[in-house]
Amino acid sequence: MAQLTQKERMKIPRQDMPVQTPEDRVQNFSEVALGYTLELARLEAERCLQCKDPHCMEGCPVEVRIPEFIQAVRDGDMAEAVKIMKSKNNLPAICGRVCPQEVQCESRCILGKKGEPVAIGRIERFVGDYELANKTLEMSKGAPTGKKVAVCGSGPAGLTCAVDLARMGHEVTIFESLHTPGGVLVYGIPEFRLPKESVIKAEIETAAKALSINILTDYIIGRTLTIDELQAQYDAIFLGTGAGLPMFMRIPGINFNGVMSANEFLTRCNLMKGYRFPDFDTPVKVGKRVAVIGAGNVAMDAARSSLRLQSLLAKANGKEKSDSEVHIVYRRSSEEVPARLEEVHHAKEEGVIFDFLTNPVEILGDEKSAVRAMRCIRMELGEPDQSGRRSPVAIKGSEFDMEVDQVIFALGTSPNPLVFNNAGDLQRSKWGTVVADKDNGRTTVKGIWAGGDVVTGAATVISAMGAGKRAAADIDGYLKGQFEW
Repeated sequence: MAQLTQKERMKIPRQDMPVQTPEDRVQNFSEVALGYTLELARLEAERCLQCKDPHCMEGCPVEVRIPEFIQAVRDGDMAEAVKIMKSKNNLPAICGRVCPQEVQCESRCILGKKGEPVAIGRIERFVGDYELANKTLEMSKGAPTGKKVAVCGSGPAGLTCAVDLARMGHEVTIFESLHTPGGVLVYGIPEFRLPKESVIKAEIETAAKALSINILTDYIIGRTLTIDELQAQYDAIFLGTGAGLPMFMRIPGINFNGVMSANEFLTRCNLMKGYRFPDFDTPVKVGKRVAVIGAGNVAMDAARSSLRLQSLLAKANGKEKSDSEVHIVYRRSSEEVPARLEEVHHAKEEGVIFDFLTNPVEILGDEKSAVRAMRCIRMELGEPDQSGRRSPVAIKGSEFDMEVDQVIFALGTSPNPLVFNNAGDLQRSKWGTVVADKDNGRTTVKGIWAGGDVVTGAATVISAMGAGKRAAADIDGYLKGQFEW
C-alpha cells in the first residue's frame, strides 16, 4: 500500500467485522464473527497512527507490543506480526475473540477520542488465526533446568503460566480436573464465540507438543491429588483452578426442576457437546420460556445458547421456526450492564428480550415440582454502591409474575472449596479466593503461586493470562535462586 499521511489515515473508517446474519446464526452454533480477510486487516492496520507514546499498550494485561504487530500487518509481513504477538501473548486467536478490548487496549487508542479506535482485537484475531493455519513460528523450549513445576488448571491462567515456564526450560505438568484441557475456555464459552476444535484445541496442542508440556486430565486437585501431595513431588506449584462454583439467589423455589446455574447449562452445551444436537444426546434442559438472571458475559452466553437450542429443537420437531422466548432479567438498568457491548448487541439482534430493573423474589412451581413462573419485583436505582454503579432499590407493591418454565442463574462464581483439601496454611479470603500478591502471584505458602479467577473471582480471560504470565516470571526467578521467598 502507498504511504499515507496522518490525516489520510484518520479518514479511513473502522472496518466492520463480517458476521452471520441474526436470522441465520440463531439457528446454528457456528461462529458469529467470521474474521477479517488479509485486505480488511491491512486496511484497518493503516488506521494506526504509530504513536510515539502508545497508550494502547497500557491497557493490555499481557503487554502486547501493539503498534509493532500492527505495523507488521500493515507491511504484509505476517510472520513478523506473529513473532511480535507471541513474544507476549501465547493465545492470540483466543484473546482476539473473547477479550474486552473496548475497555482495555482500544479504550486508550488516541483515535477513540474523536472517533472510533483501531480495531486492535480484530487484527489480533487475524494474526492468531493466520498462525494456526500457517505455523510460521516454531516455539522453542529453553535449556533444561532440572526443575519440575505443577500447574493446576488448564484455563487461561494455567496455560499461560505453563507455556512461559516451559519456554524457560522447566519441566511442566498440567493437572486438569475435566476430561478436556482448556478450563473455562472449553466449558464456559459457547462455540459461536470461541470454536473448540479449530481454535482452543489447536492452540493447546501446538504449544504442548512443541514445549513437551505434559497434560493430565481427570485429575481433581483436592481429591485425586492434594496440594500437600503435589508439594512433595514438585519444586513449585501454580494454582489456576478458576472459579467454578456457581452462586444462586437465596429465594424460595430454587430447588424446583428447571432451575440451574449457567455453569451447568453451558458445560452441558459446550464440553458435553449439547450444542451438536441431535448428533449428540447430551441431556440439556431447554425451556419454551427461559429466564436468565444476570447481565454479564456468562448471562449473554446462556441466553444466546438457549435461543439456538430452541431453534434446533423446533427444527427436529418439524417446525421452520421456534416460537419460544428467552429473557435476560437484570435488577439494574441498561446503562449498568457489565457484559461486552458487542455481546449485548448480538443478543438483541438475535431476539433476546431484556427485562431491566427487574428482580426475582420467588420461583413458583407446579404440582410436579417443575418451574411454572417467576415472581418478580420492579426496581429503581438509588445511590452508587462500592463498585460505582447505582444500587437497585425495590419498589414496594410492584410484584408481578413472569410466566417461565426454566430459570438459569448467571450471578457469578467462586472457587471450588474441594481444591483446598489438605492445602496446608494456604490463606483464603472471606469470598473463598486464594490470597496472593497481585504483582507476582505468591501465596502465603512458600513454593505456591496462584492467579486468575481463583484469586480474583470471575474475571476476564486476558486478566487471568496476565496473572499467569507474572507468576511464571516470578517462579522462574525463584527456581533459579534469584531471590529468597
